[in-house]
Amino acid sequence: MNNYELMVIFTPVLSDDEFKAAQKKYTDFITENGGSIVHSNPWGLKSLAYPIQKKTTGIYWVLEYSAPSNFNEKLKIQLLRDDNPMRHMITVLDKYAVEYNAKKRSGVSTGTEKVEA
Repeated sequence: MNNYELMVIFTPVLSDDEFKAAQKKYTDFITENGGSIVHSNPWGLKSLAYPIQKKTTGIYWVLEYSAPSNFNEKLKIQLLRDDNPMRHMITVLDKYAVEYNAKKRSGVSTGTEKVEA
């Protein structure tokens, strides 16, 4: 089992219920294929750096999960078949990234926070 981070930018025309249904669809897909969800973080509606499909905003979602190494191709196919995701990116996390994410979630100082003057 390897650790991964999935970032998806969904189309901004989704309602809250449709966005939650899309999140559930992909988390269920991961667990059905032998993976486990570590953390889900919906960022919400954000401006895009450049237009995608003539849209200037998107609904961001970051998901940290662990799964077998051959699973990501199945996930990519599912993401490409669906019309709601505009972009997606899967990143392999090494042990240091997993440790950093766990510290960040628990509120422990990671050493990268901005210092207020």
